[in-house]
Amino acid sequence: MMAVGLLIIRLVVGLAFVGHGAQKLFGWFGGYGPKGTGGWLDSIGIKPGVLAAVAAGLVEFIGGAAFAAGLFTPVVAVLLALTMVVAIVKVHAPNGFWNTSNGYEFNLILIAVLVAVALIGAGDYSLDALM
Repeated sequence: MMAVGLLIIRLVVGLAFVGHGAQKLFGWFGGYGPKGTGGWLDSIGIKPGVLAAVAAGLVEFIGGAAFAAGLFTPVVAVLLALTMVVAIVKVHAPNGFWNTSNGYEFNLILIAVLVAVALIGAGDYSLDALM
């Protein structure tokens, strides 16, 4: 049952990251693409914004897909967790904990899940297990 539980966690969290990466890279799902996201990143002091948007988008899109598949799980989990740390530091921390105030609640939960899966392993139903 643990393998099924890990698969569910990886799929839900990984595919959510894929969606967020697609917002940054392609403007899908209501996102603003590299230029729009880059402009916003520039405005909060992350420069060059477009490069940062593409880098974050690639980590989220490719890393999210790899996390969902259970491929190189510890590495991609750390990269994804680091993107959430940056989001907390640069955007959410001043707003407090709760997500309803644009706080860091959701980002912290994602970090906990990513780190936990990195420590436990991706499970039997993963590409890591096949390799």
